[in-house]
Amino acid sequence: MMKRLVFMGTPAFALTILEALWARQEAGWQVVGVLTRADKPAGRGQQAAASPVKAFALAHDLPVQQPRTLRQPDPLADLAALQPDVIAVAAYGLILPQAVLDLPPDGCLNVHASLLPRHRGAAPVAGALLAGDAETGTTIMLMDAGMDTGPILSQAKLPIAPGETRGALMDRLAAQGAELLCATLPAWLAGAITPQTQDHSLATMTKPLTKAQGAIDWRLPAAQIARQVQAFQPWPGAFTSWQGRLLKINAALPLLAPAGEPGRVAADAQDVYVTCGVGALRLLEVQLEGKRSLDALTFVRGQRDFVGSILGTPLPRPPV
Repeated sequence: MMKRLVFMGTPAFALTILEALWARQEAGWQVVGVLTRADKPAGRGQQAAASPVKAFALAHDLPVQQPRTLRQPDPLADLAALQPDVIAVAAYGLILPQAVLDLPPDGCLNVHASLLPRHRGAAPVAGALLAGDAETGTTIMLMDAGMDTGPILSQAKLPIAPGETRGALMDRLAAQGAELLCATLPAWLAGAITPQTQDHSLATMTKPLTKAQGAIDWRLPAAQIARQVQAFQPWPGAFTSWQGRLLKINAALPLLAPAGEPGRVAADAQDVYVTCGVGALRLLEVQLEGKRSLDALTFVRGQRDFVGSILGTPLPRPPV
């Protein structure tokens, strides 16, 4: 018997998973509706733009609901009218109250972009990169009322490539999560999976990213700043200032280097680098405010006074 599946998700990460669910409905489910966040202003004109998930749903004649909350009777009734047997969730952006969790007989399954219980919360991919993890992965979890605390149905690991940015890693995790969910759902719906309780003592938490996190403090170790560059690309970006203008560091790698003045730019025939609190940061791609992104050597050829300058302004020293 085909199960009625409702999908909840919003950004491109979620779209990859919805596309896989749609393409593989013969595996035992029918996508009967989509819930996604409200349209947001985008572009120079700040016109309301549909989420990637909404655009897909409209293109495939799927019912779309965009409640601002699921804690009120009307949106809950609208969801119940879809008569879901199971709800699949990926980067939706709203907390599901208990009334929603209790609605589908086969539960609410979440695709989470980490190896739970590590990196629970809103920014698991950034969390893995900032921590310097060698690998991450995806988890299919049976949702409960906690923040990513539900029992695990399946997991898959994924190595993190050197210098890999959050955007690139999220694309790979989305593809992995889509495959994992489509492989897990048939067994779960057939009653062939026993949920495994998470070891809550091993849990770590992540918080939503903020613009301020992208500001570089050159007194920090180069390895830590390089992880910042990875984790905050494409947003909020890792940035500093040069001659009063914003300078984004879009790609970089740490180098061993003798001690020097933090923020001082140096170069040789092959590398452009910035002295850090420990080591130096090799600049690979930079982007000056209002300009396109350039490889660092090309940028230096066009900005002769860049080498020898000091980047950024002093920031409050982080607490010990």
